[in-house]
Amino acid sequence: MAENEYTPTLTLNPTAAAAQEAPAAPVLTTKTEEEKPEAEKLDIDRLSPAEQAAVREFSKQIDVTDTNLVLSYGAGAQKNISDFSAQALGKVRTKDMGPVGDMLTDLVVELKTLEFDEQEERKGLAKLFHKAKNTIEETKVKFDKAEVNVDRITGELQKHQVVLSKDIATMDQMFELNQAYFKELTMYIIAGKLRIQELRDTTLAELTRKAQESGLAEDAQAANDFAELINRFEKKIHDLELTRMISLQMSPQIRMIQNNDLVMNEKIQTAIVNTIPLWKSQMVMALSLHHSKQAMEASSAVTDITNKLLEKNAADLHQGSVAIAREAEKGIVELETLRKTNQHLIDTLEEVRQIQDEGRVRRAQAEQELGQMEAELKQKLLEMKG
Repeated sequence: MAENEYTPTLTLNPTAAAAQEAPAAPVLTTKTEEEKPEAEKLDIDRLSPAEQAAVREFSKQIDVTDTNLVLSYGAGAQKNISDFSAQALGKVRTKDMGPVGDMLTDLVVELKTLEFDEQEERKGLAKLFHKAKNTIEETKVKFDKAEVNVDRITGELQKHQVVLSKDIATMDQMFELNQAYFKELTMYIIAGKLRIQELRDTTLAELTRKAQESGLAEDAQAANDFAELINRFEKKIHDLELTRMISLQMSPQIRMIQNNDLVMNEKIQTAIVNTIPLWKSQMVMALSLHHSKQAMEASSAVTDITNKLLEKNAADLHQGSVAIAREAEKGIVELETLRKTNQHLIDTLEEVRQIQDEGRVRRAQAEQELGQMEAELKQKLLEMKG
């Protein structure tokens, strides 16, 4: 049997129910109103043949005249749901994905420090060549500093990724455990309803008939007392149905939390595997382009000296100047391409941050809707009680 596997077991012994303590929940590191569907009916036919046999046999053992039995009926299953919900809620309250979002934002900031200045490109070829050396040295310094910060952020993101991966796996265990609790409560409720119907059709009907035939006050009181016992047990079954609804609502809540972890894990994976390596490769390309430019400038200088020594005519000088200008223009186009590529990287990370913000909004909306559902259920219960 798996570590967190839980087998539903029906019992009328409160001590035994407490002894069979369920495993702890795994530790986690408005729609327009339309026609309402029919209320779900708990039918024994929905159970497997083995479960049906167990429920029918268990139902025969229920004694509504035993006060302790009525009070403790299904108490073990209710306690499982209560403890399970408390542990899950406590973990969600302490789970904060804010630092992950902050780190992704910091990553965007680090990339922005290496943006190229468009204004400098518009100052002319002479100005660009004059500052070429200073610009590349400044870029190297900025890259070295940013690389340290990016590596630090990457390490922290990897730690969060490990935690998220473990949480995603334990969410599956929590879902299965909650399904087992849900089935156990369902079996308790069906068994109780079968017993109530049986007692109404047999014992209560016989006591009522006897009271009507005898006309004795004691017979009428006996029938009334037994009807009240059935009513008390019926209220207990209703309490179990409320607990069952809590378990029912836990399943989509668990999946919603798991989906949020999956989305965040995917975004971290994208940043680590794609964005950061691509950013580094672009910086390598930038430095390589600078070295090529230096070789080009050296070659051009030799050509100029050769032209002067050979006393080239004005046409040759003009032709050489045009060639230099063309080479310089090629340099400008390459820097522009690099700037646009860097901007694309920044836009990608910015979109990741926006998706995270939207995820927070959706979770807040989901919480509001769940709260509204709870309020509607409570209101309906109050109306039925009245």
